[in-house]
Amino acid sequence: MDFSSTQDYMSRIKRTIISADEIKNRINDAGKFIDSIYDGRPVLLVSILKGSFIFLADLARTVSVPCEIDFMAAKSYYESTDSSGVVQITMDLRHDVSGYHVIMVEDIIDTGRTLTDVLNLLKARKPLSLHVVTLLDKPERRIVPLKADLSLFTIPDLFVIGYGLDYGEYYRNLPYIAEFGD
Repeated sequence: MDFSSTQDYMSRIKRTIISADEIKNRINDAGKFIDSIYDGRPVLLVSILKGSFIFLADLARTVSVPCEIDFMAAKSYYESTDSSGVVQITMDLRHDVSGYHVIMVEDIIDTGRTLTDVLNLLKARKPLSLHVVTLLDKPERRIVPLKADLSLFTIPDLFVIGYGLDYGEYYRNLPYIAEFGD
């Protein structure tokens, strides 16, 4: 993607969908939710890179139960606004999850394909428990039956950027969620 100026870069943002303050407040609530479920038992927070790394970092700071963090990488959006329908695990966990209460920390559930494949992989590894917390949920786009244990925001079928979500690797650094437009 080629930008001639910061103004050109910012002009592709149609509108703010969720403010930075709204995100912060919901993440604090999510931390309390996790604390209430695990009541002091250690958890493993797992993030699928790159989209959810900011959400994971902020969520981890709100959780008071002991926690470890690990990462996976999976690809399904190849510099496009439409899902390719192909999910590829490009980096796997370093932890053996069989001794952990695992919480998948996801940025967005869209079609559900990527997360379903990752969850099936993790279930086969027999964690003590497996829960899903997602920042954004787009149920209109769901192709596979999937429901998060906690969705912070439900959004309509829009292409969104910010707070870790990108378009062509850009816009992840925005502190809010915005609708992207060409």
